[in-house]
Amino acid sequence: MTLDATHDPRLRSWVESANDPATDFPIQNLPFGVFRRAQSNESPRAGMAIGDRILDLAAATDAGMLRDVPTDALVACARPELNHLMRLGRGAARALRIAASDLLRADAARQADAASRILVPIADAELFVPAAIGDYTDFYASVHHATNVGSMFRPDNPLLPNYKWVPIGYHGRASSIVVSGTAVRRPAGQTRDPDQSEPTYGPSRRLDYELEVGAFIAEGNALGAPISIGDAEMHVFGLCLVNDWSARDIQTWEYQPLGPFLAKNFATTVSPWVVTFDALAPFRARAYPRPVGDPAPLPHLFSQNDTNSGGVDLTLEVWLASAQMRERGIAPMRVSRGSFTGMYWTIGQLVAHHTSNGCDLRPGDLLASGTVSGPTKESRGCLLERAWRGTEPIELPSGETRAFLQDGDEVIMRGYCERSGHRRIGFGECRGVVLSAPRRQVGRQVAGFTINV
Repeated sequence: MTLDATHDPRLRSWVESANDPATDFPIQNLPFGVFRRAQSNESPRAGMAIGDRILDLAAATDAGMLRDVPTDALVACARPELNHLMRLGRGAARALRIAASDLLRADAARQADAASRILVPIADAELFVPAAIGDYTDFYASVHHATNVGSMFRPDNPLLPNYKWVPIGYHGRASSIVVSGTAVRRPAGQTRDPDQSEPTYGPSRRLDYELEVGAFIAEGNALGAPISIGDAEMHVFGLCLVNDWSARDIQTWEYQPLGPFLAKNFATTVSPWVVTFDALAPFRARAYPRPVGDPAPLPHLFSQNDTNSGGVDLTLEVWLASAQMRERGIAPMRVSRGSFTGMYWTIGQLVAHHTSNGCDLRPGDLLASGTVSGPTKESRGCLLERAWRGTEPIELPSGETRAFLQDGDEVIMRGYCERSGHRRIGFGECRGVVLSAPRRQVGRQVAGFTINV
């Protein structure tokens, strides 16, 4: 990845909040999202986060402030989702990012006179899922997560034989993907307790979060035409945060023989901002170093460039706040902190593998990494691991404990990149509050089985 003037750590903006060292959105970042003013009838449109403001790309276009940007990219900024911009490929997004950087830099302060026309406070905006997601695929790319979960069920052989040869994934449900801040209803489903011979139907008692990173597809590929590992990253528009909510008790009962289904398709939360690979250029890292004895990737999943810089040095955190904590004014508690550099498979490998059989990806499709977990207890990216299947509950500052999520719990995910000599950039937040299951699912007999709370 090539560094240019947009990455200069000395670069400052006339949007003063962007110069705060703690902001996720300095001028060096400029992630894309879709927004409109809250409680308005405006059409959603593309914007870029800058400090505590949104650069309205359609308004800046109308004012003639974005220079050297292809006309089709400017037209795409007025659309209610980013798919049209994504379809144009990485080059269009790069041109917009460079033009926005030129517009917002401090030495272009004369543009500040137009701030009221082209900037909207994030606090006054309604944010949307960034793209119309046609297809969603969830992978299992963390070897630490796979080993931890596998050891709970197969202590002597936690990893299945295929894990180190092929990126494991399943096709998720795009219709239930929601933007950060959307409340999530506790799902109901079939579960069976170990001491029972028959299942019951009712609200999940083992609701969990999963800390993941999502990759939005830019330009797609034709059906029957695989994307090579060398070209794979050029088909990725950018990254976001993902919470793949999971009902562990439903999952345990249903996952054999075909894998996850109702345990995961009730809700998936994504952050509203998409951080481009151009913004991430200063934070690229080597791919996860495979231990001695592990197989090398097969040729269609290997390139030296991917080995040298296929990773992203991205720190990820999970914070938890119970309803009682919020009522008592207790700040959220950090329950996990890990790194995306520990993923066994890179984003490029996920894209190449997904298309290796000729499957076509389309602009706006979402690929998620699977739970991001590290080698330490504090770096485990879900409660199933963090509280070790309920045997090691977490104690909250309120005195409560958590083995799995309770109604009223709020899960907040954050991500950021920082490296000496470069400006820290962040992903914003991916958050959601758990609502109780619908009352109609409580306490009656239906067709011979019991509906439980």
